[in-house]
Amino acid sequence: MATTTKTAAAAKTDEFVTESFAAADKAAAEAPAPVREIAEKTVKQAKDGYARWKAASEEATDAFEDAYATASKGYKEFGRKSVEATRSNVNAHFDFLQALIGAKSVSQAIELQTSYAQQQFEVVSGQAKELSALAQKAVAEGTKPLQDFAAKAASFAQPK
Repeated sequence: MATTTKTAAAAKTDEFVTESFAAADKAAAEAPAPVREIAEKTVKQAKDGYARWKAASEEATDAFEDAYATASKGYKEFGRKSVEATRSNVNAHFDFLQALIGAKSVSQAIELQTSYAQQQFEVVSGQAKELSALAQKAVAEGTKPLQDFAAKAASFAQPK
């Protein structure tokens, strides 16, 4: 739906600009020769400026769409990994509780607790590193289209 709205808005803008330029061309053609030359030059500059602005706007829109799609993919992967990590941790905790219930002595229960704590510390540390790397990757890949566009826009803004 957003693309349809965007396309309809772009079409209306193009129609308005085309009509405006046609009216300007007509007015320039009806003007006296010295004024006509200035008017024609001004209309040409306006047309060129509009064409550059339109191309830059389309590139910006494409960059934002690419950034959204890429970031969305990365965040979905991050979410999937988060759910996997949570499921793994919950299962490990239930396994620990089951083993703890079956402990024959207090010393065995303490040994199970210590072992479980060490094991979970290592597991959670690894999961945190993996999730951090996924988040960094999602951000880097998600912002790449915008960075590329910003570089183009910076060169576009430079006087020629």
